[in-house]
Amino acid sequence: MTLTSPRKGYRILITGGSGFLGSALIRELLDPASPLAIESLYNLDLEPPAAVSSDPRVTWISGDVRNYDQVAEASQGADLIFHAAAIVDWGTRSETEVMGVNVEGTRNVIRASIENGVRALVFTSSLDVLFSGNPLRDVDETFPYPEKHGSSYCVSKYLAEKLVLKANHDGLRTCSLRPADIYGEGDPYHIGNLIRMARKGFYVRLGNGTARCQHVYVGNVAHAHLLAAATLLEGNGDASGQAYFITDGPGTNFFSFFDAFVEGAGFRIWPRNFWLPRRIAYVLGTISEWMAALVRPFRKYTPKLSRFAVTYTCTDYTFRSDKAHKELGFRPIYSAGEAYERTVAYFRKQTKK
Repeated sequence: MTLTSPRKGYRILITGGSGFLGSALIRELLDPASPLAIESLYNLDLEPPAAVSSDPRVTWISGDVRNYDQVAEASQGADLIFHAAAIVDWGTRSETEVMGVNVEGTRNVIRASIENGVRALVFTSSLDVLFSGNPLRDVDETFPYPEKHGSSYCVSKYLAEKLVLKANHDGLRTCSLRPADIYGEGDPYHIGNLIRMARKGFYVRLGNGTARCQHVYVGNVAHAHLLAAATLLEGNGDASGQAYFITDGPGTNFFSFFDAFVEGAGFRIWPRNFWLPRRIAYVLGTISEWMAALVRPFRKYTPKLSRFAVTYTCTDYTFRSDKAHKELGFRPIYSAGEAYERTVAYFRKQTKK
């Protein structure tokens, strides 16, 4: 008679594990202080990870969440799925592409989870599920979805979140995390673009500097995902069927917040106080999008400015994360100072290459 040794941890699948957040999730899961013990960790992504892990528990699987068969095969035997694969779009990608990855991809993950007996699913949503273009100040999870969203990306995250929360039942426990704007090492959305603008010698901010939004360090977002998963798997709370805002600091102006990172990475900001008025920026965003649409049949062109980006950075958009503190036990494990130093060190190194 052969005795089966007890498992030493969970079998975990991450979709989009080669991306910005996915890479941080893997780092936090492999940390000895992780609240989740791991037996095996699979990364389903179109691209291989930038840095290949030497940990034998980690495996990259080439796959696309839009392909159900690939998702179903990757999730066989999994206890838990972190669904982080998504197109993050500021109004520059086609609606078909955004919906295909963000909504249909999520539908495939849910179906595969149910059919393969996955116990828990933690979905990376976005605070943009509430974004309509109107100001929101210090709202919590009781605030309703808007009747009309600000972009196809916002619609896609709203639809995907609804699918995930609706799928919660006794066999599959689900929850949705809504991070504020994520930053940190490898940030592909904010800091790199601002550094490129500073390098060109003319630094443009949008609006007048009064709008407030919130940011969260990528390591803290990853930690929140682990806490949510532990809650779902180990029953030490009732996060199932719930959505949570994840923030780790007060509201600040988008550009004022990131200026410190640009300068910390060694770049001069000039002019020091040039702000492009919102109305002018919006017109330029409209023209930029129109030009991108005009040339799209001939070549793929991503405009540097969009109407969504203007509205987003020029509108108050702040949230409360009390619910995550209370029900998930979420507290930032990386201070603002440590997050700054880690991020700046990364971009200093990158700019020297």
